[in-house]
Amino acid sequence: MKYRVSHRFPVLPHHHTRPLNHARYFTSFAKKFQTSQPRASINGGDGNSQGSSFIVPGATVATILMLGVLHARRLYDDKKTEEKKEKGIESEFQPDVKATFLRLLPLRSISRCWGYLASMEIPVWLRPHIYKAWARAFHSNLEEAALPLDKYASLREFFVRTLKEGSRPIDADPQCLVSPVDGTVLRFGELKGAGAMIEQVKGFSYSVFSLLGASPFLPTTADVDVQEEHSESITTTEKSKKSWWRVSLASPKVWDPTSSRPKRGLFYCVVYLKPGDYHRIHSPVDWNILVRRHFSGRLHPLNERATRTIRNLYIENERVILEGLWQEGFLALAAIGATNIGSIELFIEPELHTNRPRKKFLHSEPPEERVYEFEGVGRMLKKGDELGAFNMGSTVVLVFQAPISKLHEGDSSQEFRFCVGRGDRIRVGEALGRWHRS
Repeated sequence: MKYRVSHRFPVLPHHHTRPLNHARYFTSFAKKFQTSQPRASINGGDGNSQGSSFIVPGATVATILMLGVLHARRLYDDKKTEEKKEKGIESEFQPDVKATFLRLLPLRSISRCWGYLASMEIPVWLRPHIYKAWARAFHSNLEEAALPLDKYASLREFFVRTLKEGSRPIDADPQCLVSPVDGTVLRFGELKGAGAMIEQVKGFSYSVFSLLGASPFLPTTADVDVQEEHSESITTTEKSKKSWWRVSLASPKVWDPTSSRPKRGLFYCVVYLKPGDYHRIHSPVDWNILVRRHFSGRLHPLNERATRTIRNLYIENERVILEGLWQEGFLALAAIGATNIGSIELFIEPELHTNRPRKKFLHSEPPEERVYEFEGVGRMLKKGDELGAFNMGSTVVLVFQAPISKLHEGDSSQEFRFCVGRGDRIRVGEALGRWHRS
């Protein structure tokens, strides 16, 4: 393979035999670079700069080192996970010293620094090499990228790249709910019993009300009239802004699936995105988004080790909650931020900025909330529409109502069933679950 070498850079002659003064050579080499401003676009650069503006060598080295650390960590996690699977061992909650140490680190600031490095422009000639190295390390499929690799001016643009048309066909069955992201299914099931608890890992669970906050739309009984709750939401929203923490943690609501012979159940599904996965978030169904809620929290990692060692991981981390209604009732999508992924972007609200610098961080303060319910319409999305993006891998939690069997004699039967298993890989547009009428 032949490589083109820019004439702007010094090239060592082959007959050079004396030791090279590395410090002097690196200094002269560094002068050839110019710093560039981070780009705002997330759809890929135009690639027309022809290498006229470059990142500084220090930033390049830092980026490569970060990629190396992430790759080594992935290999270690994958090895441990495979060993447990072979032995049939399920991870249990076991707090350790590392979890306590992580709370002392300025992870929000570290994530902002990583975001800055990832936004810096990379030389055109170097882009394909970096992105191919990333793909090898994290098993990304570069054949699906919508643009040539040299068109992505920065790592950030590469992370949130679009795919070629047809790469993610959407299941058109009106009686199915599809995955909003590419990832691994961690947990799923029906929320039953008092508190509506979601299992983080074996031995530790958290309340769905703590995850979503004080929601005026989240049903507290299974047989709920969605339209009635929707009409009452305007009067309860202002009250919830002041009391969400007290309501969601001190006095959790009670979910009673046995009352009134329910027609709908409340379900959840947790999907983890690895760094090499496709990072855009899509709409899982046709639905009407009514409220966006932003919790400014911590930025702990969300890998397997973190889920079994850090209490209330998804509740403490920064997250963006979208709530609304679909044909079967309530639906909420929680996009959870993590270390180096403090930035969560919403295409339906580009002005939203996450992981902003703050003088003082208080986990107990209420979330920032925005109501999309203009004249009772909200934000309408079709199944498969692009909704947002992570700047690296992260986690999405879906909480939704779906049909369950009617218990009255002579009634038609319809029941939602998941069509995935724990640990399964799933892609955008593939069915998470279906229900059928008989």
